[in-house]
Amino acid sequence: MTTTKEDTETISNPPELAEPGVSERAGWSSWIGAFQGNRESGFLGRYALLGVWLLLAAFFGIVKGNLFLTEGTFQTIFGSQQAYIFLGMAAVITFSVGEFDLSIASLMGFAASLVPILVVNHGWDPATASVFAVACCAGFGLVNALIIVRLGIDAIVTTLGMGTLILGLSSKFSNGGTVSGLSSHFAKISNTDFLLGLPLSFYYGFALVLMIAYVMRFTALGRHMAFVGENREVSRLGGIRVNRIRMGSYIMSGILCGIGGVILVSGLGGFDSSTSPNFLLPALSATFLGTAAIRPGRFNALGTMVAIYFLITGIVGLQLLGYTGWVSEVFYGSALIIAIIISTLARRRALGAD
Repeated sequence: MTTTKEDTETISNPPELAEPGVSERAGWSSWIGAFQGNRESGFLGRYALLGVWLLLAAFFGIVKGNLFLTEGTFQTIFGSQQAYIFLGMAAVITFSVGEFDLSIASLMGFAASLVPILVVNHGWDPATASVFAVACCAGFGLVNALIIVRLGIDAIVTTLGMGTLILGLSSKFSNGGTVSGLSSHFAKISNTDFLLGLPLSFYYGFALVLMIAYVMRFTALGRHMAFVGENREVSRLGGIRVNRIRMGSYIMSGILCGIGGVILVSGLGGFDSSTSPNFLLPALSATFLGTAAIRPGRFNALGTMVAIYFLITGIVGLQLLGYTGWVSEVFYGSALIIAIIISTLARRRALGAD
């Protein structure tokens, strides 16, 4: 086989020395047309969702200002979404390397159920129980990784089955009900008010988003993740340990879900594991919708955070207008469909331009 000059340059220049991914190289924001930049998306592409969010808030403020423009609404929007932040970051990590994880909500619910079971029913120390719950979630993530990466089994099928298995284990351990009774002292790690009247749990999530955004944007690991997500074979030629990164994404996803579950149950005092699936659709909707913000066409932490608060703002506003019950499912489902369409069209346009 003849080795061309181009092949030699590809192998001799590892991906970490290049710009990460086709999405930046070809311009994922080409779907925005005239607002496309050289290598990065144009201003409109990066901040359109943020602008729509502000316009949406302004609309509800005008229509229902006496109810929407209140401290209580502000705290509801920003102080109650920490579980989705952790689930969203777990999804971003796996999706960005070309993987898929449908077990994230069940993992979080498992940790949220296991902590009160160990503390209330078995007398464990809350800190020890929390560490053990997170370790169990990391173990489930490792099992996902071994089945998917080592055995080559489809990620969607594997994680869907794993999520169902974990949901069943949570129900078994909790006897199908809510286990509560955690102390108010334990609740302080989440519910203690900090700046702007928001609980500490909000700032945990905010710090996590910033950390993941930094790692994925400015470190070699983040560049390697982007390359693995774009093209595994080229990444291997560049010397990247592709399987190690893929497996690590599932393990880290499990850890983040476990931490999110601990923070969730510390604030609630107890948890009903049967409600775990309710967290999956909002998290996926926000993760895909986040590809339309900050770094269009790419799964990214900041975009996902914006999408989470955009979605909850819309739901709270609609509820204040009198649309209750069904509005959450319709809003989240519609957002997921629209986000996937936008992401798919952006990728097709970018690949066509490339």
